[in-house]
Amino acid sequence: MIPKEIFEESLLQFFAPIRPLLDDPGVSDIMINGPHQIYYEKKGQLFLSEAKFETVEHLTAALRNAAQYVGKHIDEERPILEGRLPDGSRIEAVLPPAAPDGPCVSIRRFFKETLTVQRLIGFGAMTEEVAQALSAFVASKLNILIAGGTGSGKTSMLNALSSFIPDGERVVIIEDSRELQLQRQHVCQLEARPPDPKGRGEVKIRDLFKATLRLRPDRIVVGEIRGGEALDLIQAMTSGHGGCLSTLHATYPRDTISRLETMAMMSDLGMPLQALRIQLASAVNMICQVSRLQDGSRKITHISEVLGYDVNSSTYQMQDIFVREYTGFDPAGKIESKIEPTGIMPRCIEQVHEHGLDLPACIYEAAQRRR
Repeated sequence: MIPKEIFEESLLQFFAPIRPLLDDPGVSDIMINGPHQIYYEKKGQLFLSEAKFETVEHLTAALRNAAQYVGKHIDEERPILEGRLPDGSRIEAVLPPAAPDGPCVSIRRFFKETLTVQRLIGFGAMTEEVAQALSAFVASKLNILIAGGTGSGKTSMLNALSSFIPDGERVVIIEDSRELQLQRQHVCQLEARPPDPKGRGEVKIRDLFKATLRLRPDRIVVGEIRGGEALDLIQAMTSGHGGCLSTLHATYPRDTISRLETMAMMSDLGMPLQALRIQLASAVNMICQVSRLQDGSRKITHISEVLGYDVNSSTYQMQDIFVREYTGFDPAGKIESKIEPTGIMPRCIEQVHEHGLDLPACIYEAAQRRR
């Protein structure tokens, strides 16, 4: 058997044309559109690289080796690869005939240094007060969804928020492809697996979910909700497994709830829509909305509380606790904004107090001004 270190180095040799980009800590994304067009993102801006693969065959060989590294397959019959590189970077690739102009690849880089809450505060993604509120919400075992668009920083935010989980709690992580680097000691990491070429050995997210419930988790963390596993997560949240964390793609808090509802309906378990909505609204407590702004910066834009589902009006009841306000551009072209409390007291304040915690003073002060 080939030693792991030698396998990793041989794999990276196949990606030699983009090796300088992989080694650059400032590069966050690498996008390959066929062998001769490679873009990369740095500090929120896209640039065209001079790097090129010699031929389509060279690029395809690199992708096949990347698939082999994570125990998967990519060819004309299975043209989509979802995996990771030795440094933890996420790779998504599509081969012809699904990509007629040549292999299409996206590599999402991750900070080698831990992206802590303090660093996010330094970047302006949140304030000290927002961090204090999120710390209270996480520690008091509220169920929190982190939502945002592609490249908005959902995974980094989830990694950072994991530092608020109290020591001594057992965290079980479920992912399609391993990405999360939770800042915890007691972590059990589970990863789904596709079937082999003969259709054997598949392990789905939903299979892992059933196993997780018997692994004595204090917290369940799902890397990203994409389909029917949403219903499993909702049922876990409402059956005594508080403090669940997950991410999903959505632009605004209300869209987040709608998307979660849609994905729950993808499951094979029949349930009346109204019953599903009531259970969903009871399961999710908080939504932390993140966004990649026009200037490339990544910020928290909303922290919203889900209050329940109104049967008469057929709507989800929600309220914003923090909202980001935009004031224009600075001389360097950066967007000027600040995130402030809305003056609405979260209804979950009693649960926060039950855990011996409290919210930052700015929430109470804003509530007094609002009254």
